[in-house]
Amino acid sequence: MRFKVGLAVLACSGLAVSAADTITPLNVKLGLWQMTVTHSMSGMPAIPADTLAKLPPEQRSRFEAAMKQSMGEPSTSVHKECVTKEKLAKELVFGDDRKNCTRTVVSSTSSKLEVKLHCEEEKGKTDGTLLLEVVSSDSVKGTMQSVTNSDGRSMKMNFTFDSKYLGSDCGDVK
Repeated sequence: MRFKVGLAVLACSGLAVSAADTITPLNVKLGLWQMTVTHSMSGMPAIPADTLAKLPPEQRSRFEAAMKQSMGEPSTSVHKECVTKEKLAKELVFGDDRKNCTRTVVSSTSSKLEVKLHCEEEKGKTDGTLLLEVVSSDSVKGTMQSVTNSDGRSMKMNFTFDSKYLGSDCGDVK
């Protein structure tokens, strides 16, 4: 479960895209940015029944309660990121390279980026779409939708985010 949520969060802040794909850097200011991410999930995570059965009753109960809570109302998080020329050219969108994922840049301009993602895991697959749109050079909005299917279960994750420019000095933020 953590991997799948982590994968979706990674997708919002930057997808892993194969080196063969090229992008046009988004027309945004370099420096410190604040990203506000709202996410929601529905369905059940692809945890095999035999894995759940092996958990001690108390641990399984805590896990199931946490899952029910995470499937409730959307939640929001805020983090800061330093946007550099290198990140705009590659890392922000290309991120960490996952060998089990294929990515396709659907469109790439200085004001819009759309990327499709497909990951094949040992026990399932995830498909998603990331869309980034430049509102102005100091404001970017985006969405990410993904569906994970595994062991006959399906989980949908939806993310929306707003990023705003805070200034040219990133301080100790990477």
